[in-house]
Amino acid sequence: MTFTYCKALPTPIDELNSLGKTQLEMFLSAYTPIFHKAVCETVNFMMSGEEFNKSYWNTHLQKIYGISKRHANGVISSAKGAVDSAKECRISHIKTLEGKAKSCEIWLKKTEKKLKKAQKFYAKKNWRNSKTGCGFPLSSSLKYRQTNWQNLKFQIHNKKRKLVRYRQILATLKLIPVRVRVPKNQAFIVGSKDESWGNQVCQWNGNNLVFRVPSC
Repeated sequence: MTFTYCKALPTPIDELNSLGKTQLEMFLSAYTPIFHKAVCETVNFMMSGEEFNKSYWNTHLQKIYGISKRHANGVISSAKGAVDSAKECRISHIKTLEGKAKSCEIWLKKTEKKLKKAQKFYAKKNWRNSKTGCGFPLSSSLKYRQTNWQNLKFQIHNKKRKLVRYRQILATLKLIPVRVRVPKNQAFIVGSKDESWGNQVCQWNGNNLVFRVPSC
């Protein structure tokens, strides 16, 4: 379940402090930068290629950032989700571009073959008496002042440019490391089936949101 905090307008005066903020706003303003920094460090370690030991890293996060074990689990889960998502998106992006490149190759092969056959047909001296006819007969457009062959050659030119571009991007994507984006101003809390209300850190009863504040 995801909660997005939106401040009520107008907010009851007894819920605001001297800065005009609610208690939850003050907490989120203080905690989310810590959470973001912890997630960034976790992501960097996961992407470093070193062996990731969840238990060891959980303890590390508790010591460095002054958070509890359950808060650290949220950090690790958030980081792992971001890393896995970035890797899957890279794979999906590469597959999409490979599909587009393959489609361009098929189209070019088919179209160039059609144009070549048409040129070969008109190269014959007795093409007017041909019983089979031309698969791609030459025609002119008074509106655009060009032939259908010229138009097709222009399409082939553009398609070749696209294919080169796709291949360049693919070559780059297969070499550069995956980059992981970690959003700011958010916190991720992990619960468990054996915990009361499914989560001992953050609980929502329909009216109130209760959050167990980390020591930091």
